Amino acid sequence: MFKPLVLSLLLISAPVTALASGYAIFTPLSVNRLPQSADSPTARQVLHAAELARHRDPHPMARVHTEGTLPHQGIRDQSIAAEADWPAILNLALAWRLTNDDVYLVGLSAYLDAWFPLYRASFNPIDETNLDTVIMAYDLSADRLPDATRANMEEFLRQLATGYISQANSKLRKDHGNWQSHRIKLATMAAFALNDPALIQAAHKVYQKHLANNLQADGSVFDFHERDALHYVVYDLQPLLMAALAAQRHEQNWYQDTTPEGATLGKALDWLTPYAMGEQTHIEYVHSSVKFDAQRRDAGEPGFSGPWEPQSATQLFNLAALIDNRYAPLAARLGRPAAWMVLGQ
Repeated sequence: MFKPLVLSLLLISAPVTALASGYAIFTPLSVNRLPQSADSPTARQVLHAAELARHRDPHPMARVHTEGTLPHQGIRDQSIAAEADWPAILNLALAWRLTNDDVYLVGLSAYLDAWFPLYRASFNPIDETNLDTVIMAYDLSADRLPDATRANMEEFLRQLATGYISQANSKLRKDHGNWQSHRIKLATMAAFALNDPALIQAAHKVYQKHLANNLQADGSVFDFHERDALHYVVYDLQPLLMAALAAQRHEQNWYQDTTPEGATLGKALDWLTPYAMGEQTHIEYVHSSVKFDAQRRDAGEPGFSGPWEPQSATQLFNLAALIDNRYAPLAARLGRPAAWMVLGQ
């Protein structure tokens, strides 16, 4: 179990600085507003989740791996269990900012100290895409973390930013799909969290190049034509929207970046909208050229056969609505946004 007394002493002794100059999604203004939402239903859900998180031990792994595996293969099951710590880290950070109760900061620091520096980036963007929750937790807590914890996190974020930018640049000619989108999301969020102008500029350049490779003139994405699945349209666009949101929070308008063929993220969302509205339907993966899609279908994994469910785009369109209010009605129709979207306005 945690050592709360020891961690509390560490936190008390840690120098308190101004709000960190770097952030990915949660701006200083949105952080300062969080206590105003402490009595909201969403906040109560976060506090409940944070209470559960701080009363259990972290489950760190030096490496997680789920990509390309079926249930019970390799370390998939252990990785899924361990990755449950990552949203728990965000819930603890939100709970601390909502309540100003250091018991949550103690729990958060325990999780971060358990995972980092044990974990080193694998640079498999599918395995690591959910680290976006850890980056957002760092937004919320960097200014009050113990020196050693903050140093480990900064080192890790720099690994993510530099490693994924380098990898994304090397993959530009042959990877036009969702893997590249996830690389760019992680690189962009880490670069903004570090407040590193050179890394931010480098992330933006690879983002723009990927848009040109990925988005077709009509707004469809590369993965749809390769996988014949709207699942992969969502999975491709959502990380790009996270990168665009991070940029928007820093008064940079990546969302309007236009490809040589005239496509934008907005045009891609518009292409998907009739399906999300239920006006058009699609049977998933019928003509996929990727063998693993058939393997997952044959293994009975949900979503890999039959008609696409519009509700699977709930978080995509709620995220889009944070950037472009045109999508707010559709987002509300599809379902509730993730808690961080509600609280981080």
